[in-house]
Amino acid sequence: MQARKLSGGFDTPPVNSAHAFRAVMEAMARPGQIQDISGAQPPAPLSNAAGSVLLTLCDTDTPIYLAGDADTDDVRAWLAFHTGAPLTGPSHSMFAVGSWDALMPLSGYPIGTPEYPDRSTTLIVECAELEATGATLRGPGIKSEATLSLPETRAFQSNRALFPLGLDFIFACGDRLAALPRSTEVSRSSREAVAHEGAF
Repeated sequence: MQARKLSGGFDTPPVNSAHAFRAVMEAMARPGQIQDISGAQPPAPLSNAAGSVLLTLCDTDTPIYLAGDADTDDVRAWLAFHTGAPLTGPSHSMFAVGSWDALMPLSGYPIGTPEYPDRSTTLIVECAELEATGATLRGPGIKSEATLSLPETRAFQSNRALFPLGLDFIFACGDRLAALPRSTEVSRSSREAVAHEGAF
């Protein structure tokens, strides 16, 4: 395990972290736009994208919650060596990573306070696929509308209703990511809406 936790970090940290940070910031500024991100090779089951985000944004002052299958001895050791970030439960986390189902319920995470809305959790959702299709996104950073393959829509609508409080989301898949800030409005795609109506 010693070799596994020492490997998989950024080869050239200043360069890799700068590129990764820009990818994350671009994704947050342009919700739904898929960005390439690379540099980290974390232990399974973390994707390279999730690992790169964690190496870039986490340090000894950013508690991380590992949800479900993401909570392994190898992942814990890798994060400890490369970031020094403390591990915690969902209610005290600044970042949480795992599959959508493993990260539930969203009510267990801090959403900030009126005085400090930034004191909330960013969820890094590991996805089997990430495509510019599916739910419709509108809001700041989106020219008219965008689409993204979200795991569902209702949870993000409820989260948007909390604004300026709420959670922020980063979706990771392989070497790609997309983001959904709390300010983004989410609705079903026209195809989903027709299928939903047809069910009644």
